[in-house]
Amino acid sequence: MRLLIVEDDPVLSDGLGVGLGLSGFTADSVGTLADARAALEGGGFVGMVLDIMLPDGSGLDLLAELRSRGSRIPVLLLTARDQVRDRVCGLDAGADDYLGKPFDLAELAARLRAMLRRQEGRASAVIAWNGLELDPATMRGRRNGDDIPFSRREFAILQALIEHPGAILAKPVLEERLYGWQGEVESNTVEVHIHKLRAKLGATFIETVRGAGYRLGKPAENGRKG
Repeated sequence: MRLLIVEDDPVLSDGLGVGLGLSGFTADSVGTLADARAALEGGGFVGMVLDIMLPDGSGLDLLAELRSRGSRIPVLLLTARDQVRDRVCGLDAGADDYLGKPFDLAELAARLRAMLRRQEGRASAVIAWNGLELDPATMRGRRNGDDIPFSRREFAILQALIEHPGAILAKPVLEERLYGWQGEVESNTVEVHIHKLRAKLGATFIETVRGAGYRLGKPAENGRKG
């Protein structure tokens, strides 16, 4: 899940990137409204963490611009302005959630997961497909009564495929889920993690569509061991 962090404090921004990475997010960071606008034009983000007080203006102005254009990207305001009137103003301006500084990183990650669940129209925290249940909070799965651990990148690929059942996801699309701007993309990373997922879930759980990408196998073909 790729997030855009708009925060001008480099120490906090770096800490958010590392901390949210451990919770399964891929975070790209910018420090100004101008850079945020440029980043959003490129697309690919499922949500945004937005500071209000930025060097070139207010994050609320960017939020208003997005909502006026009909953008539905989920936005969590993360700011030192945490009076009741500030929270009310931010939420009424179109924010999906609001968290004051200082904050607990675990709470921020939980709020982001809840925010994205609402955006996807899911009531449950667990993602289910073909007998497999995934818990984004723990990055673990469960099938046929067995717990299945996944690495952060294995989980990211699996979640991307389950979010688009039946669709073919090209390798660059999956790489985007794994790496931020500063990440060095390894040429065979996706293939390695697909191989590991098949070892855990069965050989037919994920299909390779030659020349196109990957998709989930048909449910009828997936037994416990594939």
